[in-house]
Amino acid sequence: MAYAGPDRRKSPRISARFIVSYRIMDEVDNVDISQTKNMSMGGMLITTNKKFDSGTNLALEIRLPFDPHPIIMVGKVIDSREITKGLIYDTRLEFLAVDEKHRKLIGQTVEYYLNKS
Repeated sequence: MAYAGPDRRKSPRISARFIVSYRIMDEVDNVDISQTKNMSMGGMLITTNKKFDSGTNLALEIRLPFDPHPIIMVGKVIDSREITKGLIYDTRLEFLAVDEKHRKLIGQTVEYYLNKS
């Protein structure tokens, strides 16, 4: 069921698919790969294969089209909802600790996709 309440987003969101690898911050070798469903300057929605508790910090590596190098950052789980029982979860993340170079790159990507649609 789609959320019908007020949109509390601070930044415009783009529907775009980018490859993301993620792991819980404290786990060194437990990496999974997914893709974004949407993204903004402040966060993104990804599909995960397990439910994460709100407040969990994930180490993220995102590949964007305008840079050959992945962006490495931390995202805090805002919400994780089951989409397919026991298999697929929509996990909303807020970006934490994004350096200026990567903030610009995310901004350029969001702008490009906003103007394209």
